[in-house]
Amino acid sequence: MNPAQTKIRYALRPREVTGCTHLQVLSVYRDHGVIPKNSRDDNNNKTPLDLSRYQEVRPGDLVINKMKAWQGSLGVSRHHGIVSPDYLVCTIDRSVHPGFLHHLLRSALLISEFGRRSKGIRPAQWRLYWEDFAEISIPLPSLDEQRRIADFLDGETSLIDKLVDLRSRQRDAIRTRQAVYAEKALGQCSSGEWTKVKYLVRARPRYGVLVPVFEDDGVPFIRVNDLLDLSGRASGLLRIPVSLSSQYARTITMPGDILLSVVGTLGRAAIVPDELAGANVARAVCSIRLKPNVDASLFTAWIATGEFDRQAVLATGSDSAQPTLGMEDLSNFSVRWPTDPNEQERVAGQVEEGRQGHTELVRRTDRQLALLAERRQALITAAVTGRLDVTTAERSAHGHAL
Repeated sequence: MNPAQTKIRYALRPREVTGCTHLQVLSVYRDHGVIPKNSRDDNNNKTPLDLSRYQEVRPGDLVINKMKAWQGSLGVSRHHGIVSPDYLVCTIDRSVHPGFLHHLLRSALLISEFGRRSKGIRPAQWRLYWEDFAEISIPLPSLDEQRRIADFLDGETSLIDKLVDLRSRQRDAIRTRQAVYAEKALGQCSSGEWTKVKYLVRARPRYGVLVPVFEDDGVPFIRVNDLLDLSGRASGLLRIPVSLSSQYARTITMPGDILLSVVGTLGRAAIVPDELAGANVARAVCSIRLKPNVDASLFTAWIATGEFDRQAVLATGSDSAQPTLGMEDLSNFSVRWPTDPNEQERVAGQVEEGRQGHTELVRRTDRQLALLAERRQALITAAVTGRLDVTTAERSAHGHAL
């Protein structure tokens, strides 16, 4: 039996209390919900000195990042703190169980609805306003049923999250091993000599486009997250108008170019495949065009090493809220590069052989992570919409465990 539908405006009430500058600053993550900002080191948004306009969040309040609601950046807080004035903070009606609402609003079913109701010219400017959010209808079973669903999902998603954490750490360990392997191979080159990046490239590396305009038909546009795997990605990339692409001709890619993330997340790199020749790149990505006698795969392997990381930290400052690697600094990075072409070819082949083995392991792990994410979303959606009887599922799970 499907639960009754209720508009969000009857379950929530916006609340704005400011001036609580003594409280901890909270952040809203798509994957983690509402957590203390200082509990993670991957939030590059700088906290202002003046917190007087930041809004109080009490345990049990719903917090929504209006600009990223369509990505799932919202959740019920378990912490007492403050959030950006650009967020939406709501108290929850007593007829609604906070845990149930937390899972419901972070389900694929509702997130897609947030995307449809968000307003803006392009995804980077989409916002979900209260007036539009409040008109969304949600399934709302009895309070006892909400509590059972919340308890069931808390337990099930906790197990999935532990598996995700384990697989993520395995993937990071594989990538670290790959980087150490490449650094060791380069360090053992008999003809290796320290040189600067600017002597290995045809021209100074170039930043990409700052504020593009997207359209369905146009030129592929490569962002930082796209660098994780560019192979076969041409059809899945955002696109910008041909007229805008021609204005940024300096950022147009050629096969064999190296694309490197240089803002926020530093050191993510990929080689441009043939099918992405003529694409443009985002402002947080720089394009590196190597000299003909410099092996691109070996250069990319060097970017993944600890030596590159050490120089990047020195160039940007380890405590920078939004580290940005300058092109002049990158050009002056030092690399121990083989001067003998034959040795360069041999080391490149050696590194590539090791990379292929590691890459296959990473891909398997990424696939497992994707399946876990799908399982998590399917479970939540089925439970909150009543398609899954959590009482039966709970008994089945306990029986299986025994």
